Amino acid sequence: MSFEWPWQYNFPPFFTLQPNVDTRQKQLAAWCSLVLSFCRQQKLYTLDVLEAQESPVFNNKKIQRKLSVEAIQVVFEELRKKGNLEWLDKNKSRCLIMWRRPEEWGKLIYQWVSKNGMVNSVFTLYELSNGEDTEKEEFHGLEDWMLLRSLQALQADGKAEIITMDDGKGVKFF
Repeated sequence: MSFEWPWQYNFPPFFTLQPNVDTRQKQLAAWCSLVLSFCRQQKLYTLDVLEAQESPVFNNKKIQRKLSVEAIQVVFEELRKKGNLEWLDKNKSRCLIMWRRPEEWGKLIYQWVSKNGMVNSVFTLYELSNGEDTEKEEFHGLEDWMLLRSLQALQADGKAEIITMDDGKGVKFF
C-alpha cells in the first residue's frame, strides 16, 4: 500500500516555516498530521532528527525541497506538546513517535480481549504483540515499550495487571 501524500507536500512553501502566526499554526498542524500518518503507515516508532531530514516525509525529491533540521525540530516540538512524541536524549536528536497514544493502544487491546472472550486470561507480552492470534490486529508487531505503556494504562484503569513471569512479563485482563 503506497502512502497518500497531502496536497501541501507538493507545494514548495510548505517546506519553509511561515512567518505569519496563523499560517504557521496551520502549517504545523499539517506537518504533524503528515508525520503521524507517515509513521503509522510505515509502522515507525523511533526517529532520528538528522536521518529524518533525508526521509521522504521531510524531503520531497520531486520538487527538490526539504525541511531544515531546525524546522523539523519545531515540528517535533509541536508533536511533543500534543503528547505524540518523547525525546530519548537531552540533545533532542532521537525520539519516540506515538502515532497512537498508549491509552488508545490499550483500548484496542482490551477490545480484542473482550471480543474474543479472553477476560481473566493471562498472556505474555510476546503473545500479544507477536502471537498468531493477534496477526490480523492493528497492535500486532507493536514495539515492547509501547505495549508495556499501553498495558500500564489499562492497569491504571483496573482492566489489567502486569505480572512478572519466569521468562519475562505477562498480563492478566479483568
